[in-house]
This record gives sequence, C-alpha cells and structure tokens, in this order.
Amino acid sequence: MDFEYSPKVKDLQSRITAFLDEHVYPAERVFAEEVRANRAAGNPWVATKIVEELKEKGKAAGLWNLFLPESSRGAGLTNLEYAPLAELMGRSLIASEAFNCSAPDTGNMEVLERYGTEAHKEQWLKPLLAGEIRSGFAMTEPAVASSDATNISGRIVRDGDEYVINGRKWWTSGANDPRCKILIFMGKTDPENANHHKQQSMILVPIDAPGVTVLRSLPVFGYDDAPHGHAEILFENVRVPVSNLLLGEGRGFEIAQGRLGPGRIHHCMRCIGMAERALELMCKRAMSRVAFHKTLAEQGVTRERIAEARILIDQARFLTLNAAWKMDVAGNKVAAKEIAMIKVAAPSMALQVLDWAIQVHGAAGVSDDFPLAYAYAQIRTLRFADGPDEVHRNAIAKQELGQYVPAKR
Repeated sequence: MDFEYSPKVKDLQSRITAFLDEHVYPAERVFAEEVRANRAAGNPWVATKIVEELKEKGKAAGLWNLFLPESSRGAGLTNLEYAPLAELMGRSLIASEAFNCSAPDTGNMEVLERYGTEAHKEQWLKPLLAGEIRSGFAMTEPAVASSDATNISGRIVRDGDEYVINGRKWWTSGANDPRCKILIFMGKTDPENANHHKQQSMILVPIDAPGVTVLRSLPVFGYDDAPHGHAEILFENVRVPVSNLLLGEGRGFEIAQGRLGPGRIHHCMRCIGMAERALELMCKRAMSRVAFHKTLAEQGVTRERIAEARILIDQARFLTLNAAWKMDVAGNKVAAKEIAMIKVAAPSMALQVLDWAIQVHGAAGVSDDFPLAYAYAQIRTLRFADGPDEVHRNAIAKQELGQYVPAKR
C-alpha cells in the first residue's frame, strides 16, 4: 500500500487549506453570531446567510461534492484520496457544508446513488448534490436499544400501491433545519421473518408528508446545534408510494452497511482534522502564556501532552488511511474490521487531544471564545453515532477470535 498523496490530491489540499484560511475560519464567529441573533429573535432554525455564502464560494472554487467514490456525479476521488480532504474539512464545524460534504447528506446521497431509482435521483439526489436541500436519516428509536438495529420497531406496511409508516425516531440529525426535505426511514416490513436481518427495509419519506411531526430538538451537552439540530420525530400513518421503497423489502441492513461504512470513515477523517486544529491551538497557547515564570510550553507536563497528542493523531491517521485503502481495493464489507477499528480509535483520540488543549487554555478552554468546548461536545457524540464503541469492539473481537475456531471436518 502506498499512502503518498497524488498531485491531484495535493492540489486539492492546497486549495482547501487556502479556502479555510480565507473564508471559513473568519466565518466561524459570524456564524455563531447569526445563530445567536436568530435564537434571540425566537427561531434558531433558520439557514444562516454566511453558510449559504460559503457554499456558493465553495461551488465557484470547484471544491464541491468531493465525496461519492465510484460515481460520475462526484469528483471521482477514491476513499483514500478523499481522506486527507475530509480531514481538512474537519478542522471547522462549518467547513464540510461549505463543500457540500457534510453528514448526514453525504451518506444519504450515497444511498440514493447506489440504491435509488432514476426517479429518486432526479427528485432528491439532484437537489442534494446542488446543495439546494438537506436530508435526514431516521433510524434510531427512543423505545429500544438501537445499538442492536434488529430491535428497531418502526413499521412499514404495504396497503395497495402505498406503504403506511408508523414509528417514533430520535437523533435524526438535520430534521430541524428548514432546508431538510427528505428522510430515509428504517423500519420493519416483515417482523416475523426468522432471519432478523431480513425484517427491515428503508423507505424515502418527504418530511412534509401528512403524519410526520417533528416533536422537539434534542440538545447535546446543552448545545442545540442550530440550525441543523437533532430531532425526535413521530410518524403516524404516513403514506408514501410503493415506489419510495429502496432496493426492496427486507434489504434495509444491506443498505445500512453500504451507507454506514463510508459514513463512519468520514467521521473519523473529520475527527483527525479537529484534533490537528486542537493541537495547533494548544501549542500556540502554550507558547504565549506564562505561569510560574515559564511559558506553559516550557513545562514538562505540557510538552509530554503535546508529544503524546502528535503520536495519537498520527496513529489514528494511518489507521484511517489503511481502512480507506482497503475499502477501495477490497470493498466496504471486506474492510469491516478496519472501519470498526478507526471508529473506536479516532473519536477517542480526538477527545483526548481536545481535553489536553482545553486544559492548556484554562477556563478559556470551556468558553465559546475558542472552538474547543463545542468540538468536544460534537465529537463525544461520535462514540454513539453509527454504532457505539462497544458494538465495534465486539465485532473486532469476533473477527480476531474467528481465526482460532477449529475448522469443521
């Protein structure tokens, strides 16, 4: 395997870095102020002008839809080529959207590209790729332990040429956003099937369909993440055409694995980017602050943490690049163990680096004057999102133990 970045990737890295410096970092405070003003006016769920301006600039710069491997609709990048670019986007919590590369839209667009009909692509994928609308992924449920997705109890029942959908979902990221127009709903079409992984299906549900009610926004460590947010949604006798079903009845888990593999690695790439920025802020702070007659950078404990942060970041990066390479050469299914490994390693690494960076900043580190506290809250959720650590560790262990099971004769 060769992790040397190609000239094409190096060019994109340079252009994205310049875009972040010129446009994104200066926009972070403007974004926060705009959301704060909208909240004070009584409605934080309003698309911000600054992010819409960033999207237009990103599109004009040719830095648009860089994800979506194996598709002519994207930039034609492999997972390995996209990895360092997503890492750069992860340095800012508003950067990915500027390039139309933010979750959950990237995963949903990959689902539509891989499993959607031409009609689905025309109606939903096309405006998503243009950045005109956003989407949500309605999978997790409050009434069951959704870490075991076979528990999901939402129902999709056929009635003539329609499906009737009932269920309660939560942590549907983006559903509070007024730009969110389409949801991918996972529920049971065949709850009696002896194969628990054939009971589930996925179906497209317009968020304005009768019977869809966004009940509330769910804050994360006190942050409402407006205007994106995370919603609890009630589906009551929602009717959609049979043609809205993706791939076929009983194929929900197949779609989920196709969606969550790339989604997981994208999260890890962004984690590495945020950890790099935290380390950068940590070093600058340590060199500029004096305590007990020495800069913090001269204190042994600070140097030890800086060194350990560099080791942890590079370890996570190489694990992630290895997973991306294996996805490209062998497919997402074969790379399942490598994907699980980085999904455990990268968020934990980023949280540790952020924690050390916060500590160096003192009380300022937990304020909104720096991006560290908000980033910590965001990344802590990734130890749940797309499968909790425990599920991934279990999958890794099963594969390891499988090597020592005696062959049947």
